[in-house]
Formats: sequence, structure tokens, C-alpha cells
Amino acid sequence: MNASSRIANNAFDFDVFLRNLSRSCGVYRMLDSADKVIYVGKAKNLKNRVSSYFQSGQSTPKQRAMVAQIASIEVSVTHTEGEALLLESQLIKKYKPRYNICLRDDKSFPYIYLSTQDDYPRLAFHRGAKTKGEYFGPYPSAGAVRQSLKLLQKIFPVRQCDDSYYKHRSRPCLQYQIKRCSAPCVGLIDKQAYAEDVESTTRFLQGNGKQLINQLIRRMEAASDTQAYEAAARYRDQISTLRKVLESQYVSSGQGDLDLIVCATRLNIACVLVSFFRGGQQLGHRSFFPKLPEELSPEQVLEAFIPQYYLNNTIPSHIIVGQLPENTGLITDALSRTAKRKIQINHRVRGERRHWLQMAQTNVEHALMLKLADRQGVSERLSSLKDALGCERLLRIECFDISHTMGRQTVASCVVFNSEGPVKESYRRFNITGIEPGDDYAAMAQALQRRYKRVKHGEYEKPDVLLIDGGKGQLGIARDALEQLEIDDIMIVGVSKGPDRTAGMEKIYLLGDNGELVMEPGTPAKLLIQQIRDEAHRFAITGHRQRRAKASKQSVLEQIEGVGPKRRQRLLKQFGGLKQITVAGVDSLCQVDGINHELAQRIYNVFHGNE
Repeated sequence: MNASSRIANNAFDFDVFLRNLSRSCGVYRMLDSADKVIYVGKAKNLKNRVSSYFQSGQSTPKQRAMVAQIASIEVSVTHTEGEALLLESQLIKKYKPRYNICLRDDKSFPYIYLSTQDDYPRLAFHRGAKTKGEYFGPYPSAGAVRQSLKLLQKIFPVRQCDDSYYKHRSRPCLQYQIKRCSAPCVGLIDKQAYAEDVESTTRFLQGNGKQLINQLIRRMEAASDTQAYEAAARYRDQISTLRKVLESQYVSSGQGDLDLIVCATRLNIACVLVSFFRGGQQLGHRSFFPKLPEELSPEQVLEAFIPQYYLNNTIPSHIIVGQLPENTGLITDALSRTAKRKIQINHRVRGERRHWLQMAQTNVEHALMLKLADRQGVSERLSSLKDALGCERLLRIECFDISHTMGRQTVASCVVFNSEGPVKESYRRFNITGIEPGDDYAAMAQALQRRYKRVKHGEYEKPDVLLIDGGKGQLGIARDALEQLEIDDIMIVGVSKGPDRTAGMEKIYLLGDNGELVMEPGTPAKLLIQQIRDEAHRFAITGHRQRRAKASKQSVLEQIEGVGPKRRQRLLKQFGGLKQITVAGVDSLCQVDGINHELAQRIYNVFHGNE
């Protein structure tokens, strides 16, 4: 990138702008009067491409509506078309312009993680930035990763527990008893035997199933020759289980990784399905529904989707597409440059790959049909709720809920719905602090203040209706919170569970003289309120459980000054567990090596509420 220019006027003078515009390749960003990016595009010749938007009779109604909003254009010149393609994809993901095809689901894919830096490595679920260790995947969903981890426990008992749990064991846990772990935490397996299990796990995850079975057969025969019959039986069971697994997962005799991408469009909705094949095994597939600015062909959708998708995801050596996107050569070159190896994009395939392609096309058509049916149902419910509430506009709804256990680890959730259903990328959670335990009113007030302070500053879109999970008290808290922020154009609705807490019998409350709003059970409006309230409750309780689980993993001993890892280990081994330490007296604690009377008294005080 070697140049950047900008013109900004209330009335955009495109003649002056185009007169000085470069003919180099690059990226252009169109902004409205509020300085918001409404479109990002790339061009081999910037002047020719941008000029085409201002030529009469050469644009669609959607393009003319976009051009009417342009207040300024920013231009970034690049050295090559490949650079322009990558920069365009990065800017679309960053700004999510209204008139671009936007990939909404931006969550990173989950992986299986192996902590190779540990003496006894562990397997774990991983999502997010990669650090030291080995990663296998990506997998299409968290469920697929957990299913694979569960399967691996049955074949190769490599530990999957957290380090904090592993380091504080003084005896084997239940996983050892049911033969799902070899208990390296207490030394019941030597490093060499454990390393063999780790190596076998790695081979399996890399897709080298046949080589792994041959290796296990050699180990079984060697163990049998030395009359180590228990070890030989263990290898025999592993081989048997592996054969069954590979029969169900194996899809091709070919090695290497590939992704298969197909698209279907209808009624201004696009569905893109990505199937993952790693090492001859199909790991599953995942559907995406990019936001479209107008009716586009599958080829046009894939042209925008593929560069955005692979910005943050692993690029396989082969990509098979159901529809050949425009500028395939340019996309291939850009992906090859990013991956630093040759990437192939193929459309015409034969044999088994053609069968996979047809199967993927059937799946993407089915997913699109379900999406259209769901969108129609949500639209009907939203229209019904608009009439029931008597509001002029109802395009966006936000709902809040509070979750805690006896006032601890309080979490507030905010979920968002629009005419297409849940807007999951706009969901937010708030860890509530600085309030009296169990004070739901204070928790709700804090969450609303934190959320709508940012809404007021334009960071988030303002909803038309705010749903509060609660009765008149919670409704008043919401009103006061918005009044403090001087926000008075959001309708607030309270949803109480009713006297017997029966689904469908919720009471709906409005502010002012309206009071309770009567809705018959089973009506589309009532069903939508129940759906949104239940989603807020699910999102809140999931966040609370995660926060509670994180807190429970921290040992009380770790928080005591002067008790380091070695002293913790000695205490746990001496007393057999944390429960016995909590009831031990000061004299008993002093008998542990490294624990003097002062430290023993400090430990005793922590467990008996004296500190």
C-alpha cells in the first residue's frame, strides 16, 4: 500500500474526485455523511471502477441508492491485485458495510490442542489464538471436538484434565478407574509408555490411521513375544476400536486436506456450506448465511466469501467449489501468498469427490430451505408483537436477564433479535461486581448502564423494544437507568413468569398507565416473547456457569501467602485431600515439612473464617 486519498463534502463532487484519481489497482471505501463506511470494493483500475458508479444507466436501483448516500470516498493504492483482494476482505470484516456481502459468523473454529511442552502432555478443546503446542482441526463445531476427545479417551488414555487439577492430585481420579486415563499425575505410568500413547494419538489425529494400526500390530507382537500379555491385550483392544472408528470415518484413499464449498441463493438469502476433510477423514460441515446487499448469484457470493473466510482460518491445499467464482485465479494467487504454498481451487471433479459435491449441494439446499421457513416464522411473530404493543416501528429487540448462585458470580446477559431472528454476534455478557450479593435490581441497573452508555455513544445500534426478565420492580429499574442516560425513545416491556411459573402464562407489563398487557397463550406475539426471554436466560446461565467453573478451579491453597506448589503438594499428600486439610488443627499442619507455626496458623485461619 503506497498511497491514500480522501475527498469529503456534504455534496460529494465526484467530478473533481475522479479527475485526480489514480489508475492503479487498489481498494476504495465509500462513506456516508456520518463518516460510516457503507461499501468497500477493489479494482484493477481504480479510476475506471469508481467512475462506473456515477455513469447514468449503468447501475442497479440498489447501487443508485448507495451512490445517493456517498459523502466521501477513501482510496488505498496497492502494488498488486492480490494485495487489493486481501485488503478488501480485511476491511469488509472490520467495518461490515451495509452494501457488501458480509460473513456474519466470525467465530474461530475449534481445534484439538496437545500441550507438547509438558512432561505429560494433555489433550484439550481449544478455540482462539494459538500458542505453544500442536493443534488438530479445524472442526466444524464444539460438539465435534468433544466427541473426538471422548473417543480418544477410550483408545489412548492421554490425560485431558486442566493443569490446576492435575498438579494437585494425590491419588488417581475417576477417569483412571474407568480406564479413560493412565494417571500420570501420581506416577502410575512411566514417561516412555505415556509418550507412546501421545504419539499414537498424534498419528490418529493427523489421519494416519492405517500406519497407526500397523505400528500397534508390531507392538502387540513384540509384547506377546516377551510374554507381556496384558500389554498385548491392550494393544489388541486399541487395534479393534481403531478399525471400527476408521470404517465409519474413512472417506478416501487419498491423503492431504481439502475443503469443499458450495452455495445456494434464494429470495436475497445466501447459504454457504463448508465441508472439512483432513487426512482422509471427513470432520463434518458448517453452514454460513452471509448478509447480502441485493440478489446475487452463487458465483458472486463465493467470490466475496472465500477471501473473507480464509483470513482467519486454516487454508487447505485443495478447495473444491460447487460454483466457480469470478476471478478464481486472483483468489488462488492471494490464498497461495497468504499460506506461503500452492493452493488449488477446482470445480470440475470426478469419482468420489463428485459424489461429495453432490451431497454437499443437497445439504446446502436443505439448510437454505430451513432458513427461509424460519425467517418467515420470525417475521410473522415480529409483526404480531408490533401490533400487540402498538408501536410504530419494531425492527430490533434486546432482552436482559440475570443469573447467579446465592448471589455469587453474578452475570447479566443481553440478547438481540431482529426480523431474521437471533443476532448472535451482537450478544453480550456482563460480569456484575460491586453490588450486594443477590441484589438483582442493582445487577440489572449496572448491566443497562454499561450497555446503553455505549448505545448512546453510537457504538451499538439502538433497539426499538427493550425486554426485561422481571415484573414491575425490574421495569422501574430499567426506566430509571435509561432516564439517567437521557434515552427516552425505547419502549420497555417487562416479562414476569407469573404466579405458578408455567410456560405460556407469563405476565407482560408496560410502563405508564398501560400496566399489564393481556396476551393469549400460543399467539405469535407471546411465542416470540417467550423465545427471546428463554434465549436471554440460556445465555445468562451459560455465562454464570462458566464463571462459576473458573472460580471453582482455583484452589483455596493457591490464595494463601507462603503456600507455593511444593508446600501444596506436601499438604495434599500428607492429609489425602483438601477436605482433610480444612478440618486439621494448627499442630497437625505444623507436622508437614516446610510448614512452621506461623504459616500453619495462617492456613487454619483461612479455613475457619478468621482471616
